Amino acid sequence: MGPPEQVATPRRKGRPPVTRTGAFARNSAPRPRVDAGHRREPAGSAGHDLRKARRVGIMKIGIIGAGNIGGNLTRRLTALGHDVFVANSRGPHTLTELAEETGATPVPVEEAARGAEIVVVTVPLKRVPDLPSGVLDGAADGVAVIDTGNYYPQQRDGRIAGIEDEGLTESRWTEGHLGHPVVKAFNGTYAQDILDRPRPAGAPDRMALPVAGDDPAAKAKVRALIDELGFDTVDAGGIDDSWRQQPDTPVYGLREGVDGVTKALAEASPERPAAFRG
Repeated sequence: MGPPEQVATPRRKGRPPVTRTGAFARNSAPRPRVDAGHRREPAGSAGHDLRKARRVGIMKIGIIGAGNIGGNLTRRLTALGHDVFVANSRGPHTLTELAEETGATPVPVEEAARGAEIVVVTVPLKRVPDLPSGVLDGAADGVAVIDTGNYYPQQRDGRIAGIEDEGLTESRWTEGHLGHPVVKAFNGTYAQDILDRPRPAGAPDRMALPVAGDDPAAKAKVRALIDELGFDTVDAGGIDDSWRQQPDTPVYGLREGVDGVTKALAEASPERPAAFRG
């Protein structure tokens, strides 16, 4: 087990362990610097072709947490032309390098959601209750809130009674603290794949990501954004069904297309594995 901000899930047969870096940690691997005023991808690049083909409109997007997932989403979303406001627990001054690289705007956590049409909450589960009260206040009407979180009781989060005793899914517990419905996505995605594996629609090797949520409009908005990022999606049901994509399920960390993801979701068991009980 590494430090609290870095958690590797137990190795599963035939699959490398998934490493998660907490949203309050600096990204471990620096990315090539890009001038903030010239961050658009060149014509002919994969990212340029994806953006041209799958445009959903420029949005203001807030990202709360700047670890591997939050950092790489910041990189991709700014490259696609979105206005990204990124925050972490240590303050905007610690996000200078990421801001210079991407053109994102570093802000205090309390300001990340203001005016945002999509907010990504990508912090360690145990830190969700520590987020400021009203952290989503001021978001745009109809804001979609993406929860990327996972519960690692033995490695990082400690025992959470609402999940273990009340049987809440991880995302149902999270939305209770946020006071807003969430859409569960990116929780089982390798962070590096966000940069390296986007593909145009229809490509035979295009990955699919499971997406769970109760609000059809919010789920549709998130699925459209993921499509623009270069990935297919599979509707994984509501938040009470999101146990199908929690850690150590067949879909967790899966790098397959729509058919493979659909099959993996169907094969999931609601029983929480011993390694993921506190």
